[in-house]
Amino acid sequence: MAEAVNNRRKALIEAILAEPVLARLATTNPKSMQPHVVPVWFLWDGEFIWVSSFVSTRKIRELKDNPRGAILIESKQPDSKLQVVLIEGSVELVAEPHEMVSAISNKIYERYLGAEGVKDPEPQSWLNNPENMLIKLIPKRIISW
Repeated sequence: MAEAVNNRRKALIEAILAEPVLARLATTNPKSMQPHVVPVWFLWDGEFIWVSSFVSTRKIRELKDNPRGAILIESKQPDSKLQVVLIEGSVELVAEPHEMVSAISNKIYERYLGAEGVKDPEPQSWLNNPENMLIKLIPKRIISW
C-alpha cells in the first residue's frame, strides 16, 4: 500500500516538474549569508534540474562560492493534488562542452517559447553567447505539498 502511495506521489511530482512554469531558484551569498531568489526557466530530465544562465549573473557568482541551491516549482493546475515541489541540493556549473550546453539550453528555451519561438534571434543569441552556461541542480531532498 505504501509503495502505491509513493508511486502516486512520484507521478504527481513528475507532472508538476513537466509543466513549463516559472520556477524560483534560491542561492545564498556565503559571506553575507544573504539569500537571493530569482525566477528561472528550467528543465527536469528525470534526474537533474537544469537552468541556463550567464557567467556574469549574481546567481552564478554565488553558486561558485557556495554550490548549494534550491528551486521551487509551483503548479498552475488548479485541481492538482500537489501544488508545489521544492528541490534542494548541490549544484554543478557546466560550461563545457559548449555543444552540450547549447543543446540543453535549447531544450529549456523551446519548452517555454515553442519550436518556432526558439528560432527567433534573441534566444539564438543566448544559445551562442560564450557566457552561456548551465546550472545543474543535483537533488538531495525533494519536498512537495
